[in-house]
Amino acid sequence: MTEIEYLLDDIEKLRKTLNDLIAEKGSNLQDPEIIAASQVLNAAITKYTEVISKNVNE
Repeated sequence: MTEIEYLLDDIEKLRKTLNDLIAEKGSNLQDPEIIAASQVLNAAITKYTEVISKNVNE
């Protein structure tokens, strides 16, 4: 599995976790768990973007 594939797989799992949390918490987007999960997903997306950009520039 390439780094990009690994990151995409991780992003998909994190997205599902976030969606599940939102459903569980009744769409309370201010819940600390939802905020934390969103931040982790955002970091993974940022990392993916950096890797893609690096690959394009090479």
